Amino acid sequence: MAITEQPPPSRLRTWMLEGLSDMGKQGGHTGPHAQPEPPHKGQRWWRVMCLTGVDYFSTLGYQPGIAALAAGLLSPVATIVLVIVTLAGALPVYRRVAEESPHGEGSIAMLERLLTFWKGKLFVLTLLGFAATDFLITITLSAADASTHLVENPHLTSTLHDKQMLITLILVALLGAVFLKGFLEAIGVAVALVAVYLALNVVVVIVGVWHVATAGHVITDWSSALTAEHGNVFAMVGVALLVFPKLALGLSGFETGVAVMPHVQGDEGDTEEDPRGRIRDTKKLLTAAALIMSVFLIATSFITTLLIPEKEFESGGQANGRALAYLAHEYLGGTFGTVYDVSTIAILWFAGASAMAGLLNLMPRYLPRYGMAPHWARAVRPMVIVFTLVGFLVTWIFDADVDAQGGAYATGVLVLMSSAAIAVTIAARRAQQRGWTIGFAVVSAVLLYVTVANVVERPDGVKIGACFIAGIILISLLSRLARAFELRVTSVTLDDMAERFVRDMASRKMRFIANEPDQRDKAEYRDKIEQIRADNDMPEQEDFVFVEVTVTDPSEFEASLTVRGEVLHNRYRVLTLESSSVPNALAALLLHVRDSTSCTPHMYFEWTEGNPFANFLRFFLFGQGEVAPVTREVLREAEPDRARRPRVHTG
Repeated sequence: MAITEQPPPSRLRTWMLEGLSDMGKQGGHTGPHAQPEPPHKGQRWWRVMCLTGVDYFSTLGYQPGIAALAAGLLSPVATIVLVIVTLAGALPVYRRVAEESPHGEGSIAMLERLLTFWKGKLFVLTLLGFAATDFLITITLSAADASTHLVENPHLTSTLHDKQMLITLILVALLGAVFLKGFLEAIGVAVALVAVYLALNVVVVIVGVWHVATAGHVITDWSSALTAEHGNVFAMVGVALLVFPKLALGLSGFETGVAVMPHVQGDEGDTEEDPRGRIRDTKKLLTAAALIMSVFLIATSFITTLLIPEKEFESGGQANGRALAYLAHEYLGGTFGTVYDVSTIAILWFAGASAMAGLLNLMPRYLPRYGMAPHWARAVRPMVIVFTLVGFLVTWIFDADVDAQGGAYATGVLVLMSSAAIAVTIAARRAQQRGWTIGFAVVSAVLLYVTVANVVERPDGVKIGACFIAGIILISLLSRLARAFELRVTSVTLDDMAERFVRDMASRKMRFIANEPDQRDKAEYRDKIEQIRADNDMPEQEDFVFVEVTVTDPSEFEASLTVRGEVLHNRYRVLTLESSSVPNALAALLLHVRDSTSCTPHMYFEWTEGNPFANFLRFFLFGQGEVAPVTREVLREAEPDRARRPRVHTG
């Protein structure tokens, strides 16, 4: 399928598309004019863990304060419940997701296989809308939280008190600039930030535990007050379950963990079809991150609840949204506290890095394949610019308010986690693993409860998610419409019989008849030939080869084409092929025949009865409709040179 040579791309275009292989996509053609991508070497699993960890671990900046506000004295117990759900529920679910979908598509790909045709595409677009909500709000919320820590620093409050919007926009822009520079640079920054931040938190936790241990009355006072307020252990657990949805924000680290899975190096013998080393190391990544975070969550909720007065957690209090920073200043002095503030601000800013990496891996795997995004959407740098601009818009809409974005963030996280749990439950059931099926079903029920509870309490999250979903579906359908006449066959392969037909016709005029297979009896082919000869005033001696296309899944966009030849009724030569679109398949076949024989093929059609607009909708949705003019338009776009363009005849 040759096309007229294009002038060499500009330096800017070359630089923008240079990152196509940075994100570790599967190799192979991505379209009719795309080149194969080199394999991605990947990074050690612990380095990739740091990339997801900037999102997961950075929640220590606000999680203890959220737990204290939601559960009060019960905060450590509620946090233990969160840890149990994390280790016994979310971790096994995402370890299974990594095994079932090792190329970074996550649970969305697992659920995609359950639905076909347009309903499957719309379902995936809906989940992508929630994924976009999760990842984009992670970027903007983290940047807004970092700017809040900066503005509320005692030394900077007077100078920056009204500059939060500007600071947040600058932080989002800086994050985009890191990814424009290169993905390896993003991982390097993440490793440094996580190492420093966790080390500082270890110091704060040790000092906090020491103060709790040396002031024995603190534990006694807390346990007495807890018993007086809630009575018994069962009541405590019940209340902890009720407040659990408010504590589930940090669980987004699991979704980003599988989303950036293609960056994990794995073993040298790994293949795209069987990446065992990548799966094993991703499981290490998920497990290590969950264990580290669980220890920190329990320890920090314990020391902050016991050492910080309750009123300081409330709005306007010195520990509001920065409980550990409060302890750092209180017990380790202003110098250490300032260093801790800087580290917290840095990791909160860069928490959007894992979300950006997840977006850059997830969106290009679906939208271009569906024809619902331009080809450049597979490149890293253009998508970084798009996501950064959307981040600016979200920040402006929410006025860089952390609380206003919390509902949307939690909704996106919980919907994706619920879908992941449901997906692995179905996978376990199909594998006839009864124990795992029951276990995953229980986890699914818990996560669905948390999701529904969050939606009931904060319905604004669903509204915001619906806006993302509507935007993605609208833009996707418009893109699909704009690319409707694009040649979207990646390759054409002819079997031996089909090759023989083409070679035989190459010695004279190459004439094909587009035929919609019906009875496929002798009368059908005889009548079709007589009709074509009469409509086009052709002599009796002209011979033809019939071409019959069977539409498979019209919602698919790109696919390869296999052409098979057969002789029916000992007389009529027929080429049969399957495709998502009749006009695109016919155009691809004509271009392939032209290139392989250096002859100009002719194809003959009859007009399709009916309203032209209705026929176009049939083509757009079902791959059929008015075939002749659409085939001609696809050929016109694919081959600008009229002299080399295959001929289309309609009678």
